[in-house]
Amino acid sequence: MGKNDKKGGDKGGKGKGDKSKDAKDTKESGGKAKGAQSINVRHILCEKHAKKEEALAKLNDGVKFDEVAREFSEDKARQGGSLGWKTKGSLDPKFEEVAFALETSTTASPKFVEAKTEFGYHIIMVEGRK
Repeated sequence: MGKNDKKGGDKGGKGKGDKSKDAKDTKESGGKAKGAQSINVRHILCEKHAKKEEALAKLNDGVKFDEVAREFSEDKARQGGSLGWKTKGSLDPKFEEVAFALETSTTASPKFVEAKTEFGYHIIMVEGRK
């Protein structure tokens, strides 16, 4: 009987504590950008700074991200700037650093960030993460 009580006590105490802690950790890290291993990302790529500034002005005026991408982006423009799901290590390091730190948003109400790489000027938004 002493063994059963001890076993049951350890299981119940540790199990509940660990599960609660793990659930919180998972939930918290899921909301943070740095916890993601892959992101669903869109971008607008412009070779010239002036063109990037025009695209930013449109976004700031409330035009949808995918529409601005079709008009201004020099890469993936037909897809509204969508690059699809990308994992860590699969993107340019400068692009990846800012993209994985960015919170998710929608094309209708985008939260975006800029990055300069060897390819040009990027305006980046993230639609999802996992």
